[in-house]
Amino acid sequence: MLAEPLSVDRVLDAVRAPSVGGVGLFVGLVRDIDDAGDGAGERGVASLDYSAHPSAAAELSRVAAEVAERHDVLAVATEHRVGHLEIGDLAVVVAAGAVHRAAALAACRDLIDTLKQQVPIWKAQQFTDGDTEWVGLP
Repeated sequence: MLAEPLSVDRVLDAVRAPSVGGVGLFVGLVRDIDDAGDGAGERGVASLDYSAHPSAAAELSRVAAEVAERHDVLAVATEHRVGHLEIGDLAVVVAAGAVHRAAALAACRDLIDTLKQQVPIWKAQQFTDGDTEWVGLP
C-alpha cells in the first residue's frame, strides 16, 4: 500500500526477465463518474480516499503468490494506493510476466479480480453533489 503516486514503470520492471515474452498490465484510474449498477444511474465523482486494513500489504502479497501459482507465469507484481486521490490518479497497477501473452493476460486479470475480492482495501467516493459513499466495506 503506497501513499505516494504509483509507477507503471516500477511494476513493469518487477516482471521483466530474459524469458518474459509477454506482459499483462492493468492500470486502474480514478474516474469522474460512478455507476454502481443498482439502477440509480450515474453519479459524478469528485475524488476518492482509499483506506486499508493493517493486514492489507500481507494479504496483497499472499494473493499475488496464489495467482502466480495458478498460472504459467514467471512473475507478478502490483501496487495499490491509499490516501486521497484525484480524478485521473493511478489507483492500482497490476502486471504479470510470462513466456507467452495468453498466460500473462490471464494471470493479470486473475490478479486484479482476486485483489478486489480479497484484499481489505476500502474507498470513500466523494460525489460532486457532496455525498460520500463507502465501497468495499465488509
